[in-house]
Amino acid sequence: MAAKIPPFEHTSLDEIPAVAARIRQSFLSHKTRPLEFRLVQLRKLYWALKDNEALIIEACKEDLGKPTFETHLAELSWCMNDIVFMQNNLPRWAKDEKAEDINFTNKLMGPRIRKDPLGAVLVIGAFNFPIQLSLGPLIGAISAGCTAVLKPSESSPHCAAVMQKIIAESLDPEYYTIVQGAIPETTALLDQKWDKIFYTGSANVGTIIAKKAAETLTPVALELGGRNPSFITKNADPKLAARRLLWAKTFNAGQVCVGQNYTLIDKEMVQPFVKELEVQLKQFYPQGARNSPDYGRIVNQRQFQRLKKMLDESRGKILIGGTMDEDDLFIEPTVVQVDSMNDSLIKDESFGPFLPILPVNDLDEAIKIANEVHATPLGLYPFGSKAEMEKVLSQTRSGGATLNDGFFHASIPTLAFGGVGDSGQGAYRGKASFDVFTHRRSVTSTPTWIEGMLDMRYPPFTAKKLQQFLKMSEMKPNFDRQGRAIGWGGWFLGLLGFKSLAAVVVAAGIRMYLQRRAKL
Repeated sequence: MAAKIPPFEHTSLDEIPAVAARIRQSFLSHKTRPLEFRLVQLRKLYWALKDNEALIIEACKEDLGKPTFETHLAELSWCMNDIVFMQNNLPRWAKDEKAEDINFTNKLMGPRIRKDPLGAVLVIGAFNFPIQLSLGPLIGAISAGCTAVLKPSESSPHCAAVMQKIIAESLDPEYYTIVQGAIPETTALLDQKWDKIFYTGSANVGTIIAKKAAETLTPVALELGGRNPSFITKNADPKLAARRLLWAKTFNAGQVCVGQNYTLIDKEMVQPFVKELEVQLKQFYPQGARNSPDYGRIVNQRQFQRLKKMLDESRGKILIGGTMDEDDLFIEPTVVQVDSMNDSLIKDESFGPFLPILPVNDLDEAIKIANEVHATPLGLYPFGSKAEMEKVLSQTRSGGATLNDGFFHASIPTLAFGGVGDSGQGAYRGKASFDVFTHRRSVTSTPTWIEGMLDMRYPPFTAKKLQQFLKMSEMKPNFDRQGRAIGWGGWFLGLLGFKSLAAVVVAAGIRMYLQRRAKL
């Protein structure tokens, strides 16, 4: 008999302080620090995902109408590949690092960077990719040796319930647990003390979390959305741009934080681009998006009504689509030509299957418009010549970028993913998932035998000690007063005139040796 999705049940508010205290205390047991413990947890989580594959697929369909292919692509495979990549590389990442570019004297102190887990962390997931955006950060926390509480989104309750089953089956409950609920439960969690909070979701909620975390100086990683632009120049291939941007905007019914929010398009390209969108839409969904098993649904009525209001208030012209059905939470892929960045479809992140296009005179105007939006995007997507795409990169800012495609950069497990400014802070995926939950602890060890060489640092300070220190510490610049590099010749002459630290150390060692011989 096939397993059933367990019911979604809110965690009692009275239990949350005790849960958080237990997770904090369990970190102090130090049992999560050994690499082998972390690796075992990761491997068991991998097989729990594999064993519950059918439930995850069903839960994603229940919550988002998500096609099976999309669930494999952006939920299951994403997390399982992350685990394999993590456990293959974790022993190397967790090793101490030697300090770089240090002089001979400092090397004697054995300076290194130790990788320490931050402690007990809180992970707050999002509804649009409920498995990936909850378990992805959790994988990083486990890899770093942290203990963790996971709070999935209540807007994807079936996925949240399946994740609770998976975590209970695979991870040690003393160190990793899940809290279910909505705003009251999240608020109760934020009232507890954490060593890091990792949040994925809207900028509005991210602001609330950042303010709350600031009260206790708790570091945060925020993966937010953004008013992400795409650019289509007169040198772009309209068919390629239409096919790739349509895919990006219909994936998960447009509920993708890194998807394009609007397209700045050269006036000459509007007609051929829209024509290709019509062609590609028919190829993607021959029986129409509504009748296709490959097109998802809006997560709930609240989000549906928000999107409907955006379209109703738009002053743009609908060129393609526009059909909606609230009972089915269906919104057709909709292309709208707008004439202002203040249009309701652009001024806020839509997070739905809308493709607003704004015609511009040229690429310079497009870049100027994009830069005047007072919100740094999570991603941007230029289509055009190689020189034009490079121009967009060099004259804009964003968390990431994909040239000639839609958000491909966000799909590579070895590439750090994160925002900048309004679109977030901190990054994860691959090694970045380990780093975001790790403290790089600087460590040195001063040997006892070097005490004679350190005599200069002790009072009383004399002119002789100062001169000795300057000779040992001063580095000769390889640049002049006008900021110009002197070059190898000047650098070499400066080196010849500089008593190297190695020479000073050797001389001090010889002096100590002769003094000892004299006492014998």
